[in-house]
Amino acid sequence: MFPKSIRWRLQAWQGFLLAMILSGFGVTAYQLHRTNQLSQVDDELERRVSALGADVRGLPPQGFLDGRPPGAQPPFERGGDGPPSEPGREGPPPRGRGPDFRGGPRGRPAGFLENREIRLSPVTQRLFEDLSTNGFYYAVWSRSGTPLKVSTNAPTGLPQPERSGATARVQTRTRGLNREASHFTEIGERLLVGRSIAADLAGWRRFAWLLAAFGGGVLALGLGGGWVLTTRALRPVAQISTAAARIAAGDLAERINVSETDSELGRLAAVLNRTFARLEAAFAQQQQFTADASHELRTPLAVIISEAQTTLARERNAAEYRETVETCLGAAQQMRRLAQSLLELARYDAGQEPLARQPFDLAERARACVARLRPLARERGLEIHCDLAPTPACGDAERVDQVITNLLTNAIHYNRQGGEVRVSTLAQAGAAVLTVSDTGPGIAPEDMPHVFERFYRADKSRGRAEGRAGLGLAICKAITEAHGGTLAAESSPGAGAAFTLRLPA
Repeated sequence: MFPKSIRWRLQAWQGFLLAMILSGFGVTAYQLHRTNQLSQVDDELERRVSALGADVRGLPPQGFLDGRPPGAQPPFERGGDGPPSEPGREGPPPRGRGPDFRGGPRGRPAGFLENREIRLSPVTQRLFEDLSTNGFYYAVWSRSGTPLKVSTNAPTGLPQPERSGATARVQTRTRGLNREASHFTEIGERLLVGRSIAADLAGWRRFAWLLAAFGGGVLALGLGGGWVLTTRALRPVAQISTAAARIAAGDLAERINVSETDSELGRLAAVLNRTFARLEAAFAQQQQFTADASHELRTPLAVIISEAQTTLARERNAAEYRETVETCLGAAQQMRRLAQSLLELARYDAGQEPLARQPFDLAERARACVARLRPLARERGLEIHCDLAPTPACGDAERVDQVITNLLTNAIHYNRQGGEVRVSTLAQAGAAVLTVSDTGPGIAPEDMPHVFERFYRADKSRGRAEGRAGLGLAICKAITEAHGGTLAAESSPGAGAAFTLRLPA
């Protein structure tokens, strides 16, 4: 379940990204901190190597320069009144002033470099003896490996540094808990300075744990915040699922309650609510349609069954049989008209009713329909007045005739004795307009929203008595909409009704 959950997938991806970012930040911060601290240690070591090298390369006693035996008083010593030594001087001492490091002629002892005494200047001594130096130690070896001078705090068994190539730079190394810097002088003497970095290592470990704790806290905070955000963001999804499940179970009145209507899911929920409302209306209309159709079919069927049972109950003469057959035929024809109307509406609903698209004059079609229905109007004592201006239109002329005929028939049936029916056509704003009005009692305000609904009759008793099923205006509206037009009704109680048809010009 968890791998398929959107919430857990989002949490896993967010946790992975956050962990990678925090890990990269932590490793980078630790490396920078460690490199910076180690660089400071190396700078201190190199400073002490430089000071120690200056003392090691200092001038020897004057007796070695003018042939006097060792031990004779030199003209000056380091730090005396004579010329000072030159700390930091690189390269061999000036010719004629320093000792012959190779030994040999001119009376210089060959073992001087292996046994000479190295004296540290006060400045150098303070660099190694000050309590704030973190225990720096040093060691000096001759080029043959003989220890010349070793500090008292140097570790036992201190290994001699090895030359790495021919470079004269200071070389650093980490040996156990010690950090050491070494240097080889011009004549091959080895200098080493080091100190313990145990405290630094402990500080680095504390810093690493601090970074880990900080990263863990940020990760936990990020995951917690992400969980809250994903929960709030996906809450409409759960509401949508719950509402859809209830609707699928038959509760078509169920709706999704979403507070954040401006979010993406909020807009989706609003669209789904409108869809559910249309589905509810469609199902309600279908149920009403089924009930009305069943009711309309039941009446002629009841007539047929009743007439047949009455006729079979006893012997009848030819006239009575003929009357029964005519009654059954009328009921059957009513059923056929109803079935045809229902089939026609079903085809329009499915968009399967073919329509011819040809230009015609709406005024001519209206004039022909009026001519066919004028005898019916005269039977009822009605007058039909026409104001038919040439009105070009485009569509299926026979289907438009069906609409005009139905509107005229309604105007004749729902009119007062001695009333009038007015028919007019005109071209207006790129549309062909036809209006049929009557002088009947009109349509009640509560009936106006339902006049185009199927099986709806404002005067139910009169309509059913005349065999009218209440599908005429619904079919007219379906035909009009199939042409891309509109059909509207206007009425005032006691002032008649007017129906306006608009078709593309």
